[in-house]
Amino acid sequence: MDFHIGDKVVYPNHGVGIIEEVSNRSVNGTPEEFYMLRIHSNSSLVMVPTANVKSVGLRRIIKKGDVDGLFKLLREDFYEPEADWKGRYKDHSEKMRTGSIFQVAEVLKNLVYLSYRKSLSFREKRMLDRAKQLIICEVATVRGLNEKSVEDQIDRVLSEAYSRSVKTSA
Repeated sequence: MDFHIGDKVVYPNHGVGIIEEVSNRSVNGTPEEFYMLRIHSNSSLVMVPTANVKSVGLRRIIKKGDVDGLFKLLREDFYEPEADWKGRYKDHSEKMRTGSIFQVAEVLKNLVYLSYRKSLSFREKRMLDRAKQLIICEVATVRGLNEKSVEDQIDRVLSEAYSRSVKTSA
């Protein structure tokens, strides 16, 4: 996948960034091409070898039309996640590493559901916050909105989905 300066991309577990530069550097005496990526959330600069784009999961931000599908996923009924926290954490970590906003949304939904039912461990709370922030940032970027309004919308959708789930299971 080729990116160009100014392209908005997503770096898994880090979020939205912009390609600022495509540069050549020597690594162990071998010339390599890199994308210099500025991460939106913390302004850090990340170098991603162009040869590793696929393996690290660097991708373009979703299209505006995909946001509706994302919110549809968030609106769907919750399901009971795996009871064993170690297995659940491993599954969630793998989904977060994919970089797919839809996989990240599944993690967010599962952890929100759990948080309504019991208090989350420190690690799961941190993962919930990270998943939520990744989704907020990408949706805000795609729709050209401020992050607070996107966060409010996501919170509302998840709360309504949980309320519906509780009513149907009762």
